[in-house]
Amino acid sequence: MRPDRHGGLYPVQQVSGNARMRAIATNRCAMSSDRYARLHDALRSQVDQGFLAGVSTALIAEREVVDRFVYGLADREASVPLRADHLMRVFSNSKLVTSCAVLLLCEAGHIGLDEPIERYVPELGQRQVLRPGAQDIRDVVPARTAITVRHLMTHTSGLSYGMFDPGTVLFDAYQKAQVMSPHRDLAGMMSVLATLPLAFEPGTQWEYSVASDVLGRLVEVVSGERFSAFLARRIFEPLGMVDTAFRVPPDQASRLCALYGGVDFFDPLKPGLVRLDDKPYPGAYLQAAIRESGGGGLVSTLEDMVRLVQSLMPGGPTLLRPDTLQQMGTNQLAPGLHVQFPNMPSHPGRVFGLGSSVLESPGPYDPPNAMGEISWGGLAGTTWWFNPRLRIGGVLMTQRYYGFGNPYTFLFRKLAYELLVP
Repeated sequence: MRPDRHGGLYPVQQVSGNARMRAIATNRCAMSSDRYARLHDALRSQVDQGFLAGVSTALIAEREVVDRFVYGLADREASVPLRADHLMRVFSNSKLVTSCAVLLLCEAGHIGLDEPIERYVPELGQRQVLRPGAQDIRDVVPARTAITVRHLMTHTSGLSYGMFDPGTVLFDAYQKAQVMSPHRDLAGMMSVLATLPLAFEPGTQWEYSVASDVLGRLVEVVSGERFSAFLARRIFEPLGMVDTAFRVPPDQASRLCALYGGVDFFDPLKPGLVRLDDKPYPGAYLQAAIRESGGGGLVSTLEDMVRLVQSLMPGGPTLLRPDTLQQMGTNQLAPGLHVQFPNMPSHPGRVFGLGSSVLESPGPYDPPNAMGEISWGGLAGTTWWFNPRLRIGGVLMTQRYYGFGNPYTFLFRKLAYELLVP
C-alpha cells in the first residue's frame, strides 16, 4: 500500500479492440448517470433495508469504468461513511490473483498445467483416497492418479475445504487437523494436508477446496520468493494495485471496513446485521500473515479489483497472453462435471476454466445473455465478473460474511447486463 495510488502500467501484451464496441463504450461514458439510477436505487435499498452495511460497485464496458457507485457505511457503529478507497476482505477473490500468478509461471515455461504437483510439493505425492461411503477417515485406498496443476486450478484435485459440508468424515478430519489454521505458513499447511486422504480420485469430481493455497505454495517453490513478494512484483505493481495485500499497515487500519453477518444464517432474506470482529480469526489482516492464503487471504479496494478485471479483458494491454486468457475462459472439466456446492441447487451450465467459473449456459438466476461470463466471489460478499464476448464486466464490494450467494449479487448482475448490453 504505497503513496502513489494511481500509478502502474499494464504489461505489453496487446489484444486488438473493436471500433464499433469502442464507440458504444464512449457513448455509454457520455450518458447521464440517470441511466444507472435503477441499479443505484436497487443497491441503496439493500443498505436501507439492513441487508448490507455499505456497498460499492463499478461497471466496465470496453475496459472503461462507465459507472461507480458507493453508498452506506464502512462501520455502522461508528457511523463511518463508506468510501471507494476503503479496504475490504476479499476472501476468495484472492483465487483470481493466485490463478494469474500460476499462469504467469506457465507462460514463462517454469511449470506445466498437467505436471504432477508432487514434483514441486512432494508432500502431496503418494496420496490416499477415501472410499465412497466411508465412515472412518482411515477407510482409504491408494490414489491411481497424481494431482496435477490443472486439477488444482479447477478444484478437481480431491482436496476439500472442511467448511461447506459439516457432518462428513472429511469435514471433521479437516477441522481436527486445523488445516485452515492461520498460525502455520503454506509449507506447514502442505505437511498437514499430507496426512489427510482425498475426497475422490483426482479429475473425477468437482469440489471447492484449499487447492488455491496449494497453488500459492507452488508459486513460492517455483519462484523462490515468498508468495506475497511474487504477487507484488508480478501483478500488483505492474497493474498499480497499490492497496492489495495480505496485511493492512498500522497507519492504514482505519480504512479496513467492519465485517458483518446476517441475523439469520439460514435466511438471507431476513433484514438485520450483526458485527463479526473476530472473523475469520481475531486480528486478521491487521498483523503480519503467517499463512499467506492464496485461497482467501487478501484485502483490496474497489479500484484495485477493477484494475485486475480490466487487465484480463480484451481491448487493450493484458496481464496474461491472449491464448492464456482464452483457456481461462474455456471449460476445463471432464464431461458431466460442473460447479456444485453441498446443499445448494445444481447448475449444470456453470463449469470451470483455469481458476474461475465459466458460464456455458445461463441458469434461472443468470442474465439470459451472460453465456461466456467468467466470474467468482468471496465469502464476505465481494464479487467480480467479466464477459469477454460482450466486453463488459462488474465489481461489487461489500462486507457481509457468507454473502456471496445472497440475492443482491444476482440483482447486481441482472441489472448490470440490462444496462450495459446494447
